[in-house]
Amino acid sequence: MSAIKTVTESAEAKMIQSLAHLEESLSRIRAGKANVHILDNVKVQYYGSMVPLSNVATVSTPDAKTITILAWEKNMMKVIEKAILDSDVGITPENNGEIIRLGIPPLTEERRKQLVKQSKAEAENSKIGVRNARRDAIEASKKAVKGGVSEDEGKETEEAVQKIHDKYLKKVDEVLAAKEKEIMTV
Repeated sequence: MSAIKTVTESAEAKMIQSLAHLEESLSRIRAGKANVHILDNVKVQYYGSMVPLSNVATVSTPDAKTITILAWEKNMMKVIEKAILDSDVGITPENNGEIIRLGIPPLTEERRKQLVKQSKAEAENSKIGVRNARRDAIEASKKAVKGGVSEDEGKETEEAVQKIHDKYLKKVDEVLAAKEKEIMTV
């Protein structure tokens, strides 16, 4: 029985991981509102190594349309500005020597549709991860049945894994619907 429980727990852990990855990916998609997570992938040169922007500056959102970056060292202002320009953020920074501001432009209808499409692709990747976890769990259950576990326990495991699978697919759809609503809200 413990082997069967291990199979379902392992499958659920993989499904949780897939959902968490989706949430992280969607948080990086700009939805017309200022969100510090759109700068998560920006790396800056700092004493010979590439480090995340958040390691050399304070990033905040004073209002819904602005992101401010306050470098901890004055000499980093130009480096941070160049890193943002070179990144795929798509926003030109305004550097006044004290603070860097990113004005979040309003999204066009076409751009909103592209972002929804990108969000759907991320959600589909997450669903694939959930399905793969279910497949792996069912295969492990079948191996356990061949290894001496009763067929009833194998069937119960498959049913339990299917219920967990359905629960996480529903959560993926909920997360996607919330992101779509956020993107399409003008």
